[in-house]
Amino acid sequence: MAKILIVDDEPRIRELIREHLQYAGYTCEEAADGSAALAQVTSSSYDLVILDLMMPFMDGMTCLREMRSRHINTPVIILTARGEEYDKLAGLEGGADDYVVKPFSPRELVARVKAVLNRTLAHPDTAATVMTFGELSIDTASHTVKVGGEEVSLTPKEFDLLVFLASNKGIALSREKILQKVWNYDYFGEDRTVDTHVKMLRGHLGACRSYIVTVWGIGYKFDPDAHR
Repeated sequence: MAKILIVDDEPRIRELIREHLQYAGYTCEEAADGSAALAQVTSSSYDLVILDLMMPFMDGMTCLREMRSRHINTPVIILTARGEEYDKLAGLEGGADDYVVKPFSPRELVARVKAVLNRTLAHPDTAATVMTFGELSIDTASHTVKVGGEEVSLTPKEFDLLVFLASNKGIALSREKILQKVWNYDYFGEDRTVDTHVKMLRGHLGACRSYIVTVWGIGYKFDPDAHR
């Protein structure tokens, strides 16, 4: 069963989350601040991190950015007591896979945990293959992406987004469709979530960033030949 790290400076919040996740069958460990969490994800392996943003010593956003800078690509769901769009977008741009605003329903959080883990946990895939488009190669078996022969570090969500777009080469996909397929049907996200992840993904793809084309009024499509 998946192992989850719960990071929050409030013991009662950690206990609430732990009880519901353990009831759902997950193994849980805890950390009370970002500094402790960073030490734990560096020394141990986790399938998911639930990370509060507002904490002492090291806040959640700093912890998240430090994780990604160290190429620790463990999926992260951020918790925030603030509902402003800035906090959500900052977390997503920092490499988070999803967010939940406090106060939250434990059942909703568990549902989001299940959705993220369903997308990111490795499963045998007989259809796994390598997709190549010019300088870009995507290996769905090893979950690696290379641009010009150099490996590119993507978060699990960015990888899922790229695979979905590339698997539908030349097809204009609405933001709603992308949300449904990449974030699952029960995702309570917003169109801006897709835009933020596309922006981050393009940044990682460098010379191949133009492969992801904006279709005004609709969404995006993957078209490696668009600017040739």
